[in-house]
Amino acid sequence: DEEEDYMSDLFIKQDVRPGLPMVRRMKEAIQKEEKQKEANEKNRQKSVKEEEKERRDLVLKSALGNENKGFALLQKMGYKSGQALGKSGEGIVEPIPLNIKTGLSGLGHEEFKKRKAEEKLENYRQKLHMKKQANEQAADQFRIRFKNKQEERKMEGDLRKSQRACQQLDMQKDIDVPKEIWYWLEPEEEDKKDEEDKDDECTSSDLSVSEKLQILTAYLREEHFYCIWCGTTYEDSEDLSSNCPGDSAADHD
Repeated sequence: DEEEDYMSDLFIKQDVRPGLPMVRRMKEAIQKEEKQKEANEKNRQKSVKEEEKERRDLVLKSALGNENKGFALLQKMGYKSGQALGKSGEGIVEPIPLNIKTGLSGLGHEEFKKRKAEEKLENYRQKLHMKKQANEQAADQFRIRFKNKQEERKMEGDLRKSQRACQQLDMQKDIDVPKEIWYWLEPEEEDKKDEEDKDDECTSSDLSVSEKLQILTAYLREEHFYCIWCGTTYEDSEDLSSNCPGDSAADHD
């Protein structure tokens, strides 16, 4: 009952870190809860199904004895434990395993689940295949559009080249006005180098770029004996027809 000496070694050695009592109480509570769970598990009564399963597993694991009527009949016919069935011993050694149905599902439910899983897998594969085909078609369409765009740009460049040549040749013949307004380049378009800015070019006609190129090429050949693909002015139509390979870029390749 004596008062504690706060200057003694026993009091000084005590752990007085903040929060330590809380941690100690938590550990004790966890240990107590685990012990309670173990006690409950030991004292828990097994259900009827669990007991049946344990008894069934125990019987199935044990070998058949002489008290089994079927085994006794086999022994009378010369069968010995461990031998395979059959006259020449080609049959089974262990009995056919017993599969006990414990679930509440009806007969054929497992086959139904298996079939459903296979159908789901097949649908997934079909979706992957369709997605792959869609991606391939999109890639093909992109390549076609890209190729067409390149060809269109090249054709527009050939048309401007033909318009520039037509203007120079017409002016050499003192022709001040083009036969068609789109036969010549407009003044503000001559210094443009970016082909993408030519979308509104030659809006005075409903003809396509390909049609304009064909018409202007024919005009240059007939009027000036000039081949845009060769870059050559011939003396006359006979010289042009005999020495020029053709009237298109494909013919000059």
